[in-house]
Amino acid sequence: MAQQAVDTQLWEIAAQVTDPEIPVLSIEDLGILREVRREGGDAVVVTITPTYSGCPAMGTIQVDLERAFAAHGYTARVELVLTPAWSTDWMTESGQAKLEAYGIAPPTGKGHAGRVTLGLAVKCPRCHSLDTKELSRFGSTSCKALYQCRECLEPFDYFKVLS
Repeated sequence: MAQQAVDTQLWEIAAQVTDPEIPVLSIEDLGILREVRREGGDAVVVTITPTYSGCPAMGTIQVDLERAFAAHGYTARVELVLTPAWSTDWMTESGQAKLEAYGIAPPTGKGHAGRVTLGLAVKCPRCHSLDTKELSRFGSTSCKALYQCRECLEPFDYFKVLS
């Protein structure tokens, strides 16, 4: 098999691993899958960047990657890379659409450097109203905030913009 085909196959194996906290998203959708390279023989190195440095899902993702590669005859070593820090800008458009269909408002806007002093409207993933309010800066996980829609009154998670 040509090297490029092998590289594509290795990437696709890793890209099928899902986030244990949001199972409709692959680690590729989230943008945390940064690199997959062959080290020689059947050894593979997978580089991932957590959404937060203390993200509790990293251990499960590491084991899932090792299992996914073992099912294809490879031995995977997973490296966590914290620099540069993960950004919501790395999420794919299809990943953001999957988030909304799952009931989590995707991040609005692009990441930024420094402090943002204006509020951005967050669209309700259920009724699509922009008349929403933040209930808590932290939702079910650290990467999400808890919002409520003033139109349909439903609470929902919002995946925060991080850069």
